[in-house]
Amino acid sequence: MTYPKQVFDQACRQCQRLDTYLCEVKQKYPGYHARPVAPFGDATAPLLIVGLAPGMHGANATGRPFTGDYAGLLLYETLYEFGYSNKPISVSVSDGLELYNCRITNAVKCLPPQNKPTIEEINACNRFLVAELKMLPKQAVILALGTIAHQAVLKAYGLKLGSAAFSHNAQHSLFDGHTLVDSYHSSRYNVQTKRLTKEMFSAIFKTIERLMNDKIG
Repeated sequence: MTYPKQVFDQACRQCQRLDTYLCEVKQKYPGYHARPVAPFGDATAPLLIVGLAPGMHGANATGRPFTGDYAGLLLYETLYEFGYSNKPISVSVSDGLELYNCRITNAVKCLPPQNKPTIEEINACNRFLVAELKMLPKQAVILALGTIAHQAVLKAYGLKLGSAAFSHNAQHSLFDGHTLVDSYHSSRYNVQTKRLTKEMFSAIFKTIERLMNDKIG
């Protein structure tokens, strides 16, 4: 879908380091998307999932968040199991996958070198997250995958980073009625070292399910 420019700007080249890096990646991998990656999913979703940034051979290649690399395997499988998608696997933008009542975005929309954006790059991209959060319906749930995503959400709300500590399956009530839920990132490292197991990730979505039911009730 097409997002308002304040939410996502495909032509954004504000961060010189990232822009230079993406140009280099595009030369090496001509078939890769290698530009800012748009959010994916329902524009009016009550659940927004916030990741860190596109992966080199994942979202940076395919143009869809968490698609084409290991980090998306557990995420999309779990979304399917909890009724947020029509397929358990995300392969490409043309694979027919649809999300229901859910949207996935990243704190930083462009691939950073070594998967490590600078504080300045995170701050520069935060304006897009600010606009995206304003699109959420009342009493929505925001799932932050990892500390950087967690902190990016706090920044987008104008909150101090120390106002809510990151902890797996922690829930933080926000002043606009939204709830921030934390989870370890579904990265290859976290999954293979069992820092994040399938059972732990399912527990996150059970928490989200309970929060949404409580809000409705």
